[in-house]
Amino acid sequence: MTRTEKEALKAHIDKFPKARVLVIGDIIMDEYIWGSVSRISPEAPVPVVEVNQETKMLGGAANVLSNIVALGGKSLLCGVVGEDAPGQEILSKLSHMGLATDGIVVEKGRPTSIKTRIVAHSQQVVRVDRESVRQIRPRSIQRLLDFISDNLKSLDVVVVADYGKGVISAPLMKGLRGLTRESSVNIAVDPKSDNFEFYTGVEVITPNHHEAGKFCGFPIKDDETLQRAGIQMLERLNCRSVLITRGKDGMTLFEKGGKVTSIPTVAKKVFDVTGAGDTVIGTFSLALASGLDLKSAAILSNFAAGIVVGEVGTSTVRAEDLKKVIDEWPLELEH
Repeated sequence: MTRTEKEALKAHIDKFPKARVLVIGDIIMDEYIWGSVSRISPEAPVPVVEVNQETKMLGGAANVLSNIVALGGKSLLCGVVGEDAPGQEILSKLSHMGLATDGIVVEKGRPTSIKTRIVAHSQQVVRVDRESVRQIRPRSIQRLLDFISDNLKSLDVVVVADYGKGVISAPLMKGLRGLTRESSVNIAVDPKSDNFEFYTGVEVITPNHHEAGKFCGFPIKDDETLQRAGIQMLERLNCRSVLITRGKDGMTLFEKGGKVTSIPTVAKKVFDVTGAGDTVIGTFSLALASGLDLKSAAILSNFAAGIVVGEVGTSTVRAEDLKKVIDEWPLELEH
């Protein structure tokens, strides 16, 4: 990366506060139980975790929102929580962040999704999920679409954060495409493997290589299968671009028209990939909303992902952190 390219990326980060992104998807409470292990249970061959601390953080679509806000962007959140204590806690956390909650539907009879991770010595021991994955009610879908419609003129990008918990469905995506068809608002999707048929015609989709391989019907194990998968997804989904994240191998951007860009990972250490996909889609969409092209947006999101995988648990990236890693990246000669 040249000095000119570095300065251009940092200049766009300064434009993030003017960008406006709406996130719609599955809202999750990420609960962490931190402890240590010194013995095996006499009741079963499992470790006994002595609990030291418990923390609760916004997860799922709410973590995408957190990433956008941490980077300085303005964001709205659309989704569903249950009429229960975890749902109220999520609404309270958002309010304390100074964020509006009027895009969130409280659906009676539906539990708020909770992922509880037990972590000992920086290693996840087990995860417990409490949730419903049934599709949200038609009335809830309409309320979400009405909220987007009311705010559409002020938006640059809509992020669809799909975790397979029932918010993202064919009716909702049909309604969303209908709302944005005559506008300049782009749709970016962080997908769920089983729901790819919902995403046709969007601006960008950001699957990991496992999700992309499942959709295409073959594992991505080398450059040949990667290229085949990217091209196939562009054609079948009729989207403008596909960004396939590949863990330690970085990410590859496929654009309509045949342009392919491979971006090597910048991560110096990988402790935990939890939430890395949230960081990628959050940073990518914010970069697009601020006027960056697809390739530059992908490069920025790659830098951001390299930061969060070096942390344990759900985390976010601040604008100053992103600028710092760009500054530290080795310079190339100007052409």
